[in-house]
Amino acid sequence: MRLDEFHREQGATLAGDGIPLHYGDLQAEYQAGLETAVLMDRSHEGRLMAQGRDRLALLQRISTNDVLNMQADEGRPTILTNATGRMIDRLMVYNQGENTLITTEPGRGESVRGYLQRQVFFNDDFRLHDLAGETRLFTLHGPEADQVIETLTDKTSLQTGDGAKRQYRSVQAEITGIKVTLAERKGLSGGQWAIIAPLEQAAAIWIAVMEAGKSRGLRAAGSLAFNTLRIRAGRPGVGRELSQDYIPLEAGLWDEVSFSKGCYTGQEIIARMESRGKLAKAMVRLELAQMIDAPAQLYAEGKLVGTLTSSVETPQGERVGIGFVKLNFAEPEQTLTAGEQGTAAKVVAMAGIQEVKG
Repeated sequence: MRLDEFHREQGATLAGDGIPLHYGDLQAEYQAGLETAVLMDRSHEGRLMAQGRDRLALLQRISTNDVLNMQADEGRPTILTNATGRMIDRLMVYNQGENTLITTEPGRGESVRGYLQRQVFFNDDFRLHDLAGETRLFTLHGPEADQVIETLTDKTSLQTGDGAKRQYRSVQAEITGIKVTLAERKGLSGGQWAIIAPLEQAAAIWIAVMEAGKSRGLRAAGSLAFNTLRIRAGRPGVGRELSQDYIPLEAGLWDEVSFSKGCYTGQEIIARMESRGKLAKAMVRLELAQMIDAPAQLYAEGKLVGTLTSSVETPQGERVGIGFVKLNFAEPEQTLTAGEQGTAAKVVAMAGIQEVKG
């Protein structure tokens, strides 16, 4: 059975690209994402397999993080930036020995593939294979996500190399006898794992994961719940905060930038920003008095100080947002106004990481 047909049978309403928007109870999906776990079809996220001697060296010279010294089965987030340090895209890169798995933001697989291929020099040994047509990508989110993964697999398979737990692990495993890739990511409300499954067996994998997580309150959820969890967590989204309007440090992605590796595209600008010790603006999480659609301008005492870039009303009635503001207005409890109606927007905290990770 095609996966979109399967989702409809499970009560899903689908977007035009076949990705579930919800399964009929957004409040329950959102609550499970916060308290237990949710399984989501995120097959609109790109997935590429890089091969060849220079696969990591190429990524090293065009992205922000140090991806050369990863151990086997280790992954790292890294950001593609242009010559002025502005964000093009955000990737997860996993060292799988002779291969390197790359996942992208939603809808960005094809454009990232083209961008990477344009960076290949004549003597580079670098090849890309697009996995999108032959696989589906699911994600597990929530406080119980790690436990669901452990239920599905032999716990020892989650250990790598010396047996230590490594951040952003990548594991080749079997679920009901079907080979899959499990890849750990930054969580939105607990753990997060990507599950890359063969296209023809994707529905069977979905059923197996749901069954394994039943006792832990696992629910199917759609992209509306994902977006709400993303904004609540202060995570930058593609086309919103992940755009060429901002540099990674402004978006709180300090932990996805190496300040000790060699040159990469945009490094000079980013290093200069870091060495000054003060950015012009920062991304913040906001509480909104009333729902207001993003983008909208943010003001302090009538003066323009930033932009509301994402906003949502949660199923619990909370109105939350993400925005970029001038640094001296990024303090918690700072009250701003949003849009022409002057909706109150209180700063909760800076989003992301605000320190150098090296």
